[in-house]
Amino acid sequence: MSNTIWKDRKRPIFGLPLSFTKYILTEEKLIINIGFLAKTEEEIRLYRMTDFSVNQGLFQRLFRVGNIKISSSDNMQGEFTIRDIKKPYEVKEMLSDMVEKEREKKGIVTNEFLK
Repeated sequence: MSNTIWKDRKRPIFGLPLSFTKYILTEEKLIINIGFLAKTEEEIRLYRMTDFSVNQGLFQRLFRVGNIKISSSDNMQGEFTIRDIKKPYEVKEMLSDMVEKEREKKGIVTNEFLK
């Protein structure tokens, strides 16, 4: 497994990690583990991520957490949200930088500028 770059838990109540949802970012993918007794693990390769946006409601701002909505070119995970994490703007920037580096490393060019 690749080195873990960042990890956090969903923090739905007062910014506390009282959830069984974990987010793990490695050099090549984002892994989402959900559940305690019945577990689900989802993963998305970084080079497939296309757009990011941060959303913070009033209570999220008070407790310094937020959501990152991510669009992807993956057919199974077209759009998903990393919910209630600490420092969402910093994480979004880190993700964006890592996605660009991963695309360069793999020689992947997006076609949004090729029209």
